[in-house]
Amino acid sequence: MSNRPTKPSRPPAPTLALTPAPHPMAPADAEPGGGVIAVTRALQVLEAFALGESSLSLAELSRRCSLHKTTVLRLARTLAQSGFMVQREDGDWRLGPAAGWLGARYQAGFDVQNVLEPALRELTLATGESAAFYVREGNVRTCLVRVEGPQALRHHARIGEGLPLDKGSPGRVILAFSGEPGKAYEEIRRKGYHWSIGEREQGVATVSAPVFGMHWRLMGSVCISGPASRLPAEKLEALAQTVMAAATQLSYALAGNSAAPAQSPVRATQWHP
Repeated sequence: MSNRPTKPSRPPAPTLALTPAPHPMAPADAEPGGGVIAVTRALQVLEAFALGESSLSLAELSRRCSLHKTTVLRLARTLAQSGFMVQREDGDWRLGPAAGWLGARYQAGFDVQNVLEPALRELTLATGESAAFYVREGNVRTCLVRVEGPQALRHHARIGEGLPLDKGSPGRVILAFSGEPGKAYEEIRRKGYHWSIGEREQGVATVSAPVFGMHWRLMGSVCISGPASRLPAEKLEALAQTVMAAATQLSYALAGNSAAPAQSPVRATQWHP
């Protein structure tokens, strides 16, 4: 047996947790989803204004955006340089003219003044109810243009407000002619229209039909709306033909074809995927 002293074993080297280095080309202000933090925050400030609000204080903007006051102030001043916000004499902030022009250019993409408003005005005269045109924006629908009816008691919708697609006839028509599966949507495609009473808002009745553009691309839905007391189911069924006729005329106009016969017989709209 050897009496040579054994060499003490070394403890294992500690393992270091390696944190992956950021991509060398990724900017410092990039969000995980590929967006830019500063732009997202600036849009938060613009979207903090509710419909009907003329101005907001810096403190209220900060609260609604969940951002520090200094951050909101810096964003507001930057937006003001391009005319998207304006600071009033009392220190509060309001939306600037550039925000209005942006909305106007958005509406111009649908030819609101030349096509949509005149068509909705005719529909209002024909039915005696308010008429509106809805478009899909992601997972919501928004009212792009609206013409109020002559009745004192009528339903009011806010232009630009995001509303659910699966509640109310305008949204369900958009879903149906976007290819939404299901028996209910198959029935809407078969008939070419849909009506609802109190589905999204209690006491409100609507009937809607789809509007197409070039190559049968779905543009949105046209609808009339009013109180359910004045528009029971049988009245909505009767007015559906008028709404479909208006949707057909709008489809021809938005597709750039004015040759649609004004007195052509109305038939159920066929869905062209």
